[in-house]
Amino acid sequence: MRPLQKEIIAAMKTQPQIDPQKEIRKSVDFLKAYLKKFPFIKTLVLGISGGQDSTLAGRLGQLAISEMRTATHDDSYQFIAVRLPYGEQADESDALAALDFIQPDETMRVNIKPAVDATVAALTPNQLAISDFNKGNIKARQRMLVQYAIAGARAGAVLGTDHAAESVTGFYTKYGDGASDLVPLYRLDKRQGQQLLQTLGAPAKLYQKVPTADLEEDHPAQPDEVALGVSYQDIDDYLEGKAIATPAAEKIENWYRKTAHKRHLPITLFDNFWK
Repeated sequence: MRPLQKEIIAAMKTQPQIDPQKEIRKSVDFLKAYLKKFPFIKTLVLGISGGQDSTLAGRLGQLAISEMRTATHDDSYQFIAVRLPYGEQADESDALAALDFIQPDETMRVNIKPAVDATVAALTPNQLAISDFNKGNIKARQRMLVQYAIAGARAGAVLGTDHAAESVTGFYTKYGDGASDLVPLYRLDKRQGQQLLQTLGAPAKLYQKVPTADLEEDHPAQPDEVALGVSYQDIDDYLEGKAIATPAAEKIENWYRKTAHKRHLPITLFDNFWK
């Protein structure tokens, strides 16, 4: 095992093998424990894109809420799935299929395009050139703003979709999809998330779909693996303690170092990040 690999595996909390049924139960019980600890939280809120991660987190959230309602006889416990398209979403059918699988108590749809475009337009008079990449991050942050607005109105907490294969590379937007209250997928790599969805009976197209952030208009539906320069198979193998080709391992470790600031927020003068 490479010197940094052991440190990364410990930080990401990954295991070389999992029992999907047990991991489903761990995540559901984790969410329920939070709701029991903070009884004023009555809803769980999550943006649904139609990809693997939000589909899995959404189903786990709905299971937790359903079990809380049954145990407490309190019908105010609700799971809210939120569709957050920027205009028209090209893979809208996948998002609808994900909702059919999740079976959320409530579904909302908020088009973020007017808010995002207004933000970009408001910055233009200040001689700021907003790149396509920067605008993509604005989209991600606007989506999280909406989710927190819903949570604030409905006594809720926001679920995140971050998992080990995403966290190790920092492949999310700071204060966008990287911001949430609860992260039920943390510790799982990409293929392990697929195993959980298979066990839950999800349609294969939802976990076999090519992962994409789909935030940049200049590169629509660009696969995550193209943006990262390394495959999820290599990332998963690395996180499970297996040996992979040196160039791929170096790429993963480089991403891990460069994105350390995303995994530790906010940074204070006591954190010694400059050392």
